[in-house]
Amino acid sequence: MSVPDPGFSNGKPAGGFDPFRGSANRATVALIGLRIAYAYNWFDIGPALPSIGSEFGVSSAGWGLLIASFLIGAGLLQVPAGFLAGKFGTRSVSMAGAGLLGISALGSALAPNFVTLLVARALGGAGAGLFFSPAIGLVSSLHPEGKRGIPVGVFSSAFSAGAGLGVFASALIVPMFGWRIALVVGGVLVLVSLGVGELLVPRSAGPPLVGTGRSRRGIPAALRSPAVWAIGLAFIGLEGASLSAGQFFVPYAQMVKGWAPALAGGVGALFVFPSVFGGPTGGHLAERYTNRRTQMVVFTAVPALLLGLIPWVGLPGVALIAVFFSFSYGMVYAMMYILPPYLPGLAANDTPLAIGLLNALQLLGGSSVAYAVGWVVATRGYTPAWELLGLVSVATLVFLALVPVTGRLSTRVMEPIQGSRSGGVSQK
Repeated sequence: MSVPDPGFSNGKPAGGFDPFRGSANRATVALIGLRIAYAYNWFDIGPALPSIGSEFGVSSAGWGLLIASFLIGAGLLQVPAGFLAGKFGTRSVSMAGAGLLGISALGSALAPNFVTLLVARALGGAGAGLFFSPAIGLVSSLHPEGKRGIPVGVFSSAFSAGAGLGVFASALIVPMFGWRIALVVGGVLVLVSLGVGELLVPRSAGPPLVGTGRSRRGIPAALRSPAVWAIGLAFIGLEGASLSAGQFFVPYAQMVKGWAPALAGGVGALFVFPSVFGGPTGGHLAERYTNRRTQMVVFTAVPALLLGLIPWVGLPGVALIAVFFSFSYGMVYAMMYILPPYLPGLAANDTPLAIGLLNALQLLGGSSVAYAVGWVVATRGYTPAWELLGLVSVATLVFLALVPVTGRLSTRVMEPIQGSRSGGVSQK
């Protein structure tokens, strides 16, 4: 006689987010660990750039190209990841993406020349693109409606923990062991975390894969949804601000405010780490209340506009603005990732593709904002650049007017499809 899985009940994940009870919760913790390792590999390259430039004879322009290669790979694979998840299942695609990221990190460490390193980093970005949006759908599928907010929020904001760890650890490893070892550590972290995920994430996990959500012409509902496009465009400004604020702050604090490097770096970290706590808070609010548009507008506009005050306040004021901004954008991103199944015409199985489209729009648009901010710094100084970040973040919110008011999730969306090869939720 088979023993029931303690993490699932009648095909649905049961219970709250207790990491020590139930296979669904243990699987979620494994995916959160993989998310941290994934984020580590986005940022471990930064402290290694001077050493890479010295070894391969490339200037700071080459450093920018190296960073861009990873982002291009990640951006280009966001939407295809959703298509592939619909065909092969969220678990298969997210795990394959993590594997590609880990192997590419090891390949980067072995690169004999700069061109090879560029290609390896681009492949790593492609793996990151394949992992993320299907993994969001995977985490969401492990928990029933009303229980998703905290685990999805923690998963989302775990990126900040991994990013901070990548910068900090790489900064320590590079001087002692060299940049190649720093990249090897990132690859090993991903592959070890992937092994844990393979053991703990049930093969039956993932949104139901059914033949709904496509038009007669075969265009997926997520790509036809005006609301999804509107959400993606609405937060281009926030994406640009979250990418730019922490990166521009450290040189700004040193050159303009005259702060010591340790102080500048410490305060700069406040533009990243508090979002770890904002994610679970935003996920909880998005599931508890239905005024999601209002929540996202308030927690984007207010902290973004406060960025414009940074040139005019002292250390305590800057620290408070940084914490509020980071905490708030962590909230908003968690709300954004929970929202797709609540939109008209979309079901749970549309989530990976919808999130992939959101990310693609925001990565491309946000990169443009970051470039514009750099141009303003170079031509007009930091003060108008800080003001620009706040104004652009608010200006793009106008697209939220095209997003309908969302209520509670239909119970129809939550029903799993039985009869798959694994005997649980349908996985192709």
